[in-house]
Amino acid sequence: MIGARPDVLLIDDSLVDLRLLMNLMTLRDLRFAVGQEPERGYEQAVLLRPALILLDVRMPRMDGFAVCRRLKANPITRDIPVIFLTAATDLEERLAGFAAGGVDFIGKPFDPREVLARVGVHLELAARRVNESNVSTPSADESGDTTLASKDQVIVNTAQKLLRDQITSPPSLEQLARLVGVNRRRLNDAFQAFLGQPVFGWLREERLRQAHALVFKTDTSVSTISDCLGYSTPANFTKAFRDRYGITPTELRASRSKPVAAAD
Repeated sequence: MIGARPDVLLIDDSLVDLRLLMNLMTLRDLRFAVGQEPERGYEQAVLLRPALILLDVRMPRMDGFAVCRRLKANPITRDIPVIFLTAATDLEERLAGFAAGGVDFIGKPFDPREVLARVGVHLELAARRVNESNVSTPSADESGDTTLASKDQVIVNTAQKLLRDQITSPPSLEQLARLVGVNRRRLNDAFQAFLGQPVFGWLREERLRQAHALVFKTDTSVSTISDCLGYSTPANFTKAFRDRYGITPTELRASRSKPVAAAD
């Protein structure tokens, strides 16, 4: 980590909003850093490891939710609380923000009292968690390799979580790339580099891995497992399962009850 750890990292593409936030941080003698572009803001979070992040939702190229998903997929930044900054007031956007990993929202235009109150509360909570865990922040030397190796890994981890959460009806490659905050080619390249297979190649294997566990360890019907994992029909599921494991789901389940032959 370079320099003193900032209390707050501000990530917002609006100069007007940034100036107001910077003035408020200065008013309360809080150390802060600024990121005006989402990718740069993410990189600063990894490098500086602030105690708290204020993150604008509406930004070009990558929205705040995508940035937050990446932060939560990176072991270095996953525990940093994120407060979203937004002019939207609808419930769906707030629910999406909480699902992405945010802890709170601050509405635009800003009310200085609300900003300072929410920042103060979450900084206090963050400090309390650190004290209770009694875990020191790793040094740059200790975590440098993780940071350098994490670009593809974080992209992959973020996409994997989204796909697992929506495995019954996964997003298209274009939709998934947008949710992660990259383009389609960058997303597939990350999967190829980190896992040696494309996005939906991994998804096929993940579905079958989950299917094997569900068939072998539970009594859930094969048709229900098929539906839950997003197969169009039980017949297609059975074929994919047999092609992968050389045995049908029914045959695998029947093998559980076969007695083990006694040794001579």
